[in-house]
Amino acid sequence: MTSKKPRLYFLLILLSLSLVLSFFVLKPFLYSLILASVFAIVFQPLYRQLLKRVRQQTWLASFLTILILITFILIPLTFLVSQIFQEAQGLYFSLTTNFNQQSLTEFWPGLGQRLSAISPIFDNLSFDLNQYVQNILSFFVQNLGLVFSNLAKIIANLFVFLIAFFFLLKDGEQLKQKIISLSPLTKNDDEIIIKKITQAVNLVIKGSLLIAILQGLSSSIGFLIFGVPNPIIWGTLAAVGALVPSVGTAIVIVPAIIYLYLTGQVISAIGLLAWGILAVSLIDNLLGPKFVGKGIGLHPLLILLSVLGGLSLFGPIGFILGPLTVRLLVSLLDIYTSIR
Repeated sequence: MTSKKPRLYFLLILLSLSLVLSFFVLKPFLYSLILASVFAIVFQPLYRQLLKRVRQQTWLASFLTILILITFILIPLTFLVSQIFQEAQGLYFSLTTNFNQQSLTEFWPGLGQRLSAISPIFDNLSFDLNQYVQNILSFFVQNLGLVFSNLAKIIANLFVFLIAFFFLLKDGEQLKQKIISLSPLTKNDDEIIIKKITQAVNLVIKGSLLIAILQGLSSSIGFLIFGVPNPIIWGTLAAVGALVPSVGTAIVIVPAIIYLYLTGQVISAIGLLAWGILAVSLIDNLLGPKFVGKGIGLHPLLILLSVLGGLSLFGPIGFILGPLTVRLLVSLLDIYTSIR
């Protein structure tokens, strides 16, 4: 009779090789699959409501959910990215053309005098500041240009995302049960982990991301009202800043206020300051990190570190994956403490 151990070891070797090869096969679409999983969790309540209305036709409910996602998220997002690219391109070429003819202190009347009045160290700042602004805008335009130049890759990833999103909605429950059946943990432990990850996903997306979008929109409106150029660009950057606790929209609004003041628009600077305090910060104070922090069950410092570390490790979607990774660690530690 053949021994079971050699068979088991051989099977484990084949399984390991298959996992490695499968990872490399799926690697180009890994982020699309992760985002599809996240959105499938977030849109699950909507899917279930639609499922009731279409008499349990899972494919139809999934299709309608995708239509809603495309209509209310993907199309506006595409328009926003296009507008940002146009604004960034126009701003870059406008500033580089003007800076080739005149210095920053001439381009912004009175800026040099105001800076010098603050401190003599700003007397020779104009050239360095010119170069600094050009470098930032050049990086911004080139990276946005890279996005558009890789249009075929983006379309392929978007196609994979939508297909994966469709099947995760349609067959998500079966997939969940399959994962539970393969897990060596108890069913109760698996359910706890899934529940906490689902809770974290919903609160990261519906909490911090929604708050960031609202703050970015509010910031863009303020920039438009008080005459800050290219309000969509700066509003988008403010939304990105709002994703990081303790940083927030101030990373964009404060420099905008300083810009308005140094260019002689004192009333507008005061108005933007008031807008930032009353309109933008109010959103954060009412719905912000405390709500998200309590929901995820993480200390604000840990949220900050997980967001920053996630962005560093995973790129743009790190603000989602960072907190989720830490939340998973906390859940596993809780389960380990209870069963040891």
